[in-house]
Amino acid sequence: MKVLVPVKRVVDYNVKVRVKSDGTGVDIANVKMSMNPFDEIAVEEAVRLKEKGVVTEVIVVSCGVTQCQETLRTAMAIGADRAILVESTEELQPLAVAKLLKALVDKEQPGLIILGKQAIDDDCNQTGQMLAALAGLPQATFASKVEVVDGKLTCTREIDGGLEVLSLSLPAVVTTDLRLNEPRYVTLPNIMKAKKKTLEVLKPSDLGVDVASRIKTLNVSEPPKRGAGIKVPDVATLVAKLKNEAKVI
Repeated sequence: MKVLVPVKRVVDYNVKVRVKSDGTGVDIANVKMSMNPFDEIAVEEAVRLKEKGVVTEVIVVSCGVTQCQETLRTAMAIGADRAILVESTEELQPLAVAKLLKALVDKEQPGLIILGKQAIDDDCNQTGQMLAALAGLPQATFASKVEVVDGKLTCTREIDGGLEVLSLSLPAVVTTDLRLNEPRYVTLPNIMKAKKKTLEVLKPSDLGVDVASRIKTLNVSEPPKRGAGIKVPDVATLVAKLKNEAKVI
């Protein structure tokens, strides 16, 4: 069984992001970029399934600029077998990415697609659900445990009331939560081995997908700075400030 794992190149989670002076977006010039943490968990889970003998091949795919090859090489260093880059200089929105992934699903025919529940740059939490809808596949989101037994996928997910266990027929789409696993440390020998693995580069036009933007960003701004706290002499003053100034009661 093949597993397809989409990964996204994002600003590293340790970096303090800054908004561009013209308010058109986040400044990524000379900023450290890395694999989206949720996608790293997805790669780790796919590799673990391969180590258990459930999966025969792990394919990682990324959509974006040429530098996404670095992210794919990292995924192959974790243990993926080969990579596909859908190269585009356009700003790819979740629907466009889902359409590209759907085309790759049709091409590769994987038995399972595992991806992060959301990217830490836009926090959209849409691509997995859109892919499942476009491909007509069952889905399990926010997975904290994944098992494949007798051709069936059992997925445990955390909900407000506790845990929910879903049983899905394959092929299926799974999005990962933080508690699914802890990605392994990438060693130097594996980084060197990853350089020799196959990395195929495609264009959106090769897959017959239109990636034109459907949403326009009007303005990006930093959240307002929090004001300093104050002390109040009594409960009556506190209630008055909550009612008249904070307007929360």
